[in-house]
Amino acid sequence: MKQSELRGSKILLVEDEESLAIGLEYNLSAEGCDIELADDGKKALACIEKSDYDLLILDIMLPYVDGFEIAKQVRKKNAQVPILFLTARTDAKDRIKGLKIGADDYLTKPFHLDELLLRIRGMLRRKSWYKESVEENPVYHFGRNEINFENFICSASGKQIQLTAHEAFLLKYLITNKNRIVSRKELLQNVWNTNSDIETRTVDNFIVRLRRYFETDPNNPQYIKSIRGQGYIFNDVV
Repeated sequence: MKQSELRGSKILLVEDEESLAIGLEYNLSAEGCDIELADDGKKALACIEKSDYDLLILDIMLPYVDGFEIAKQVRKKNAQVPILFLTARTDAKDRIKGLKIGADDYLTKPFHLDELLLRIRGMLRRKSWYKESVEENPVYHFGRNEINFENFICSASGKQIQLTAHEAFLLKYLITNKNRIVSRKELLQNVWNTNSDIETRTVDNFIVRLRRYFETDPNNPQYIKSIRGQGYIFNDVV
């Protein structure tokens, strides 16, 4: 996604540190984004109630309502809008909690502006790809599983499951490329928007979770298979 492709993207920036908020508003506006600001959790929820956004940037430590609770409220109504946590909290537990709630990304302060812009472009690119893909095929069946890619709600062998954004994106990417070996690097680039080889374990952990949801025997998968030294392949015919 080039700079011009950011133009017109509507972003809600929820940040109570005034100098940082003003600086980010200036830089994101220069990229062509339409920015709205909220400096506490109550104002953020009021904005979300009355408007739709292409992306949310949330601090965690906010007056009245924290970023975690805002993300929870958003996910009850909108499974697809990208959420980026931008916070001074560096504890791995906070990052894991944020991602489990349904955030798409987590960036700690201090940060480089170029990295923030790169992540925003990646999130908006994924949103665009996912939206187009879901419009073509919103509900998908394989085996005893039904996946609703619009609201991330699944039925797996009679049990209802709520996927996170990354789980849904990963599964959608595998299904879109079914019967083709997809490498970890490709998944990192297209689902997580990163090239870091260090993060390859992330892919493996998400694959394990998807197998637990949708495979009768996760240790002997029929649908999401590993290809040694190459990556993964999805096949819905068993």
